[in-house]
Amino acid sequence: MSRPIRILGIDPGLRRTGWGLIEVDGNRLIFIACGSVATSDKVSLAERLVTIHDGLAKVMEEFTPDEAAVEATFVNKDASATLKLGQARGVAMLIPARAGIPVAEYAPNLVKKTIVGAGHCEKEQIRLMLHVLLPKADPPTHDAADALAIAVTHAHHRQRAMLKLRVAAAR
Repeated sequence: MSRPIRILGIDPGLRRTGWGLIEVDGNRLIFIACGSVATSDKVSLAERLVTIHDGLAKVMEEFTPDEAAVEATFVNKDASATLKLGQARGVAMLIPARAGIPVAEYAPNLVKKTIVGAGHCEKEQIRLMLHVLLPKADPPTHDAADALAIAVTHAHHRQRAMLKLRVAAAR
């Protein structure tokens, strides 16, 4: 009998980085916790990245996940905003990687398709489906809901993602 796998989903953002924890026990998904790390736009970019780092490090320490999943960056018209998001995403990937746990990445459309069944949907549709998949979850922000959706996506695709990570590490 194997023990449940604890998955940390991370929705990186410079203003607010969402996080969500679930456990996978066979084919059951169990809600553990969720929240977000908020930064102030009144401080420097470096200070905001430190806030994200410290917040996620605290989550890692408190909940000790086995695996992590992060939403992949999409490129938008504002190159500066995309670059800043990429820096927040780098911090979000660094924290679990430094703890020695595998980090998978998922495109936003795959997350939506996994949760709702369509690659394009509204945030409210994700929240509604999360209530079905994780009845005890009540995410306080859209970022926390998105992070839970990323964790659930990883739960559904983890076999393939973990194989991909092992193959890449063997090269």
